[in-house]
Amino acid sequence: MIEIGIIGGTGYTAGELIRLIIHHPKSNIRSVVSRSHPGELIHLIHQDVLGEIENIRFTTVIDKNLDVVFLCSGHGRSRKELNDISSKIKVIDLNQDFRISCQSFFNGRNFIYGLPELQRDLIKTSNNIANPGCFATAILLSILPLASKNLLRDIIHISAVTGSTGSGRKHSDTNHFSWRNNNISTYKIFKHQHLQEIKQIIRHLQKDFSSKIYFVPYRGNFSRGIIATTYTYSAFPLDETISMYKEYYKNHPFVYISDINIDVKQVINTNKCILHLLKEEDQLIIISIIDNLIKGASGQAIQNMNLMFNLEEGCGLRLKSVRF
Repeated sequence: MIEIGIIGGTGYTAGELIRLIIHHPKSNIRSVVSRSHPGELIHLIHQDVLGEIENIRFTTVIDKNLDVVFLCSGHGRSRKELNDISSKIKVIDLNQDFRISCQSFFNGRNFIYGLPELQRDLIKTSNNIANPGCFATAILLSILPLASKNLLRDIIHISAVTGSTGSGRKHSDTNHFSWRNNNISTYKIFKHQHLQEIKQIIRHLQKDFSSKIYFVPYRGNFSRGIIATTYTYSAFPLDETISMYKEYYKNHPFVYISDINIDVKQVINTNKCILHLLKEEDQLIIISIIDNLIKGASGQAIQNMNLMFNLEEGCGLRLKSVRF
């Protein structure tokens, strides 16, 4: 069994990790750190695991006898947390601290960008993973096949809507119910932090890419999920483009190409990304949907863990969507 520790155990991503790992056949939760709720029973904070994890309490220090630690303590805190983790323990960081290449080295650790559909083989041989951001995941999966063929030749326009869980569990003016309900708003227009990841990966695949990327994020009036719409110039017929996408993702178990329009509920509670492609005049339009807490965070982290420990990639992640 893979012995697992989680640091930052009270947030949404940690809660999803706990829920998924409980039913993962090859792993065991040994230690969950929360400095805000030390000594409390985990199921009193994550009430959906009542009856499944009743006797485990939050601790203030991480167990030393672990195989892997998931860092969920919040952006900017991972370096401090690593000081207490043995170099022999593998690390999967769900924060943004190590995603950019110039920041990926720390205390002898080299963090690999953990997008399995991009670099599965490298993840398999790595001990330290920087889990991608949720928007970055949805958007990169929309354009990886194009970038891999050097076909991004013009401006990329993106709009994407995320649920309130994307803002984290802590209260803020824009994530409580009375503000979100019957409401929608933009934020960080053209300046969202996940743009750094997106640009980095595109330039990794397509070194001569120099066009602008315009990204407009929206706060949606729902709890979880992301729908992203990306469009850019393409000279290729739609049927050829769809065939290219299906070929690119044919050996990746969580990305699907839909021939009909898609909606967020298709992926909620799953590790799937579903894409739908269409063309209007010379513009290729790619619609992408993911669950921001699973494929955009905790599910993808477990997918990376499976690869790191030479397990079947989908182990513990064959989940049913919550459609109604």
